[in-house]
Amino acid sequence: MKNNRRPKVVAASVVGALHTKHQAPCQDYNLCGYGKNLVAVVSDGAGSAPFGRIGAKIVCRTLCDLLKNAEFSLLPEKIERAIDLAREKLVLHRLNANKTEAGIADFAATVVGAVCRDGKGWLFHIGDGAAIALRGNYTDFVASRPENGDFACETFFYTQQAWRKNLRLTRFDKVSTIFLMSDGVAGFSFSPDYRSIESNFIVPIDRFLREASNKPKAVKALVNTLNTPKAQRLNPDDKTLVWIKVA
Repeated sequence: MKNNRRPKVVAASVVGALHTKHQAPCQDYNLCGYGKNLVAVVSDGAGSAPFGRIGAKIVCRTLCDLLKNAEFSLLPEKIERAIDLAREKLVLHRLNANKTEAGIADFAATVVGAVCRDGKGWLFHIGDGAAIALRGNYTDFVASRPENGDFACETFFYTQQAWRKNLRLTRFDKVSTIFLMSDGVAGFSFSPDYRSIESNFIVPIDRFLREASNKPKAVKALVNTLNTPKAQRLNPDDKTLVWIKVA
């Protein structure tokens, strides 16, 4: 993807009220990469993991580095390989004291992302958080919804041994806009049954960001939206939203 054809991207992360209360940093991380493909990734470091934010950074950076120029026809296997490489980096990380695969549990993080070229590509996802790929209107979309375990507070991480079983790949085409979000935002973006998008949240954001010409002001407006008292009250977790205008 040539630089003069880069899609418009606006991204923001805010610290959740729960982390603010305990004076803890934001555990979310997001990153976009450009080459032959556009890659965007959101990762939520587990609050219970001592190095969750590091795990989030490493998986975002590794996926962007390896997928931005990957052969488009090979993307599913390249996505798997990139996640595998992120896990290998964690095994060798200086904070992994015993340098074993068991030690990467301390870096636990979810991951949700998209890789696309010319309006088509793949969503990839492990755990909660969510992705929405709109096809030009607000009823025609492809979504990758949150996935949890047997208990409401349990989700899946790319650091777990069974990560391949929990990796979900969703193909899309003819897409105009992509939303990626951590779990702190996912509940605002869908109806309670997750079958349709929440038009009172998604539609105003999409329309505003499409019209916004000043990126710093657009980012500030998105931060303010995620950080309203109502949003923090409804979900006190960290919140990340990445918006991408593909077409």
